[in-house]
Amino acid sequence: MGFFSSRSRKVQYCKVVLITSLFWLLFDTFFIFNFNDCKTEEGREDGGSINKGNLIQSKVLPAIENVLPNLITRKDGPGEMGKAVHIPKEREKEKKEKFQINQFNLLASEMISLNRSLQDVRMAGCKTKRYPTELPATSVIIVFHNEAWSTLLRTVHSIINRSPRHLIQEIILVDDCSERDFLGQKLDDYVATLSVHTFVLRQVKRTGLIRARLRGAAAATGPTLTFLDAHCECTHGWLEPLLSEIARDRTTVVCPIIDVISDETFEFLPGSDMTYGGFNWKLNFRWYPVPQREMDRRKGDRSLPVRTPTMAGGLFSIDRSYFEELGTYDPGMDIWGGENLEMSFRIWQCGGTLLIATCSHVGHVFRKATPYTFPGGTGHIINKNNRRLAEVWMDSYKDFFYIITPGVLKQEYGDISARVALRKKLHCKSFEWYLENIYPDSLIPRNYKNLGEIRNEESDLCLDTLGRKENDKVGIYNCHGMGGNQVWAYTGDNEIRCDDICLDVARSNAHVMMIKCHHQKGNQLWDYDDTTRQLRHVNSQQCVQKPNDSSQLPVMTSCDANSPAQKWLLKNVPVGTGGQ
Repeated sequence: MGFFSSRSRKVQYCKVVLITSLFWLLFDTFFIFNFNDCKTEEGREDGGSINKGNLIQSKVLPAIENVLPNLITRKDGPGEMGKAVHIPKEREKEKKEKFQINQFNLLASEMISLNRSLQDVRMAGCKTKRYPTELPATSVIIVFHNEAWSTLLRTVHSIINRSPRHLIQEIILVDDCSERDFLGQKLDDYVATLSVHTFVLRQVKRTGLIRARLRGAAAATGPTLTFLDAHCECTHGWLEPLLSEIARDRTTVVCPIIDVISDETFEFLPGSDMTYGGFNWKLNFRWYPVPQREMDRRKGDRSLPVRTPTMAGGLFSIDRSYFEELGTYDPGMDIWGGENLEMSFRIWQCGGTLLIATCSHVGHVFRKATPYTFPGGTGHIINKNNRRLAEVWMDSYKDFFYIITPGVLKQEYGDISARVALRKKLHCKSFEWYLENIYPDSLIPRNYKNLGEIRNEESDLCLDTLGRKENDKVGIYNCHGMGGNQVWAYTGDNEIRCDDICLDVARSNAHVMMIKCHHQKGNQLWDYDDTTRQLRHVNSQQCVQKPNDSSQLPVMTSCDANSPAQKWLLKNVPVGTGGQ
């Protein structure tokens, strides 16, 4: 024990000596460059000039400051290097009680240092990439409501520790009317001690993420804005890839790869650079594999940014003036939900570009449930927001949203005239253009022959998902004419699909399965005969027949043009106009 104790003391002593030496080196360098002729401008090779005093401020100071946290942070403490934290069995009850507060393992988070170390998760091609020396600084905006002290401050410290100092204009924390005492004066006092200008703005009443972000943006002074959630951890080299794309084109909006921080153990799990953002008929954001066309566009270089149809919305950087020109957020939207798709559509349709910088990684605590309540209920708010984006940006393709979620037509969505005028002012393109040029592999087919129910003539029953998911059998049920589970699109590619699932038959005389649409035809290729009204599966050359028993499961059988059990009507379901 004496040996290890002595060794530990020696290590700590060496650290103190090294830190002290760095301090005096910094002091001497500062003195020399600010109090003698070295401060004057001299010629550079490129014909320009450089101020060596500014060089110290922009290069030397940030380099030393970025080294210091790594010297004083332990690599063997709980959660260090992004490792999982496992709670002892005797503290399991405490863990469960604290989990309910924020819907993540608060006990584990509190055990982890606010300056915890992380591995460099970037791919090899990113670690050697060089970025322009002149990049715009950014104002980082973080909205929080009753956030845990540990996750909020770990977010802030990760920004400070892993960002070039001259690129952080300020960190703005917007308190959306939190009720916890430690998020009041104690937080104000703490952030006042940080080495980067950080301050708290407080909402007098709860307004939600959208309006709180607008408050932060209005107070920002940096040329760019970077929005982060309050439970993130920025990794090595996260910021430069975002800002460099904006420096190249100010109408580019850039997102990092969002890594997963486990809500159970706070283990840092790197995200994939092979997924990008999309959405389904219900206007839910989803991650999908990056298509081959995008790989081809980048000529196989995965370190280049991905053009993404949509963004998750929590984490992104944008030029501040462009954010304002583009119409910021829709102020008619409430709290949270749908704003990410609305902004994604607006960026692309109005001439901008939306990217995922694959060399930028930011971790995010993904929770299985929200700890927050929403006035009027979550469904009410999201339905209102989605109606606004559908009415303004989706043109006739909004019918896919309405027909699969008919209940939203009862939802009032307020006055959208200002947003319609914005679309006209910005000369934005159609949603059909967006589907054709930006998202050709969308779940919403650009060409379709029918959109509605598939009704069996003999039984007057309709094909129905019965609420089942992919890899299950399609069912049949009483026709109700209300859309939802009975909505099927017979597409121009001869698929029969409901959202992201397609009718699929793998063998003869089998049940009809619901399989994730793959756009490769094969088992998902169908032919509807308008004369015989039969649904023929091209590969098996068999037809769909209603069940002969009470199983509610249609089957494949030999085609018989005279069999009423094989006759199906493809009927378009009208979409209501809804109410204001």
